Amino acid sequence: MPPSSGRSRGARSGRRFRKRGPKLATVDETSAGGLVLDAATDRVALIGRLDRRGRLLWSLPKGHIEPGETPEQTAVREVAEETGIDGEVVRPLGTIDYWFIADGAKRIHKTVHHFLLVAHTYELSDEDLEVTEVAWVDFDELEARLAYADERRLVRKARQLLSEHPLSPGPVERDEVGRG
Repeated sequence: MPPSSGRSRGARSGRRFRKRGPKLATVDETSAGGLVLDAATDRVALIGRLDRRGRLLWSLPKGHIEPGETPEQTAVREVAEETGIDGEVVRPLGTIDYWFIADGAKRIHKTVHHFLLVAHTYELSDEDLEVTEVAWVDFDELEARLAYADERRLVRKARQLLSEHPLSPGPVERDEVGRG
């Protein structure tokens, strides 16, 4: 008996053919946000959003860059809008990019510029309609809490940067409301 080629008779060689739906339009979007740190307590503000299945997913605050804004300005604005915290950019942390489908009609290529910010106010607010919850989380708990691997990598980078160049604690007079 001759050796088998590993294919049955009539099987097609090469790639398999799949029926594809209509081609989706591709859209590029750019956002900015970051890791906002309370340097005195070593806590970071996170936002929680519900996914399509109703699960609460924790992430770093971020949002679209508006016309005329720099990524740094956007990071400060989005942190304030989504957490209620006024912060100041200290240094860049890195950029994440990813793809997703929106409304079943378009393919989004999203680029997010992340920065390390130091908090100047500390009272949290979840008034942003896109945000379900806001919380201060101990820096050491961030990796376990964050839903996305790319953001966990940014936390590790921030930890390394802070070990090499520590931040001094914030002002002596502190807003203690909401510091639970």
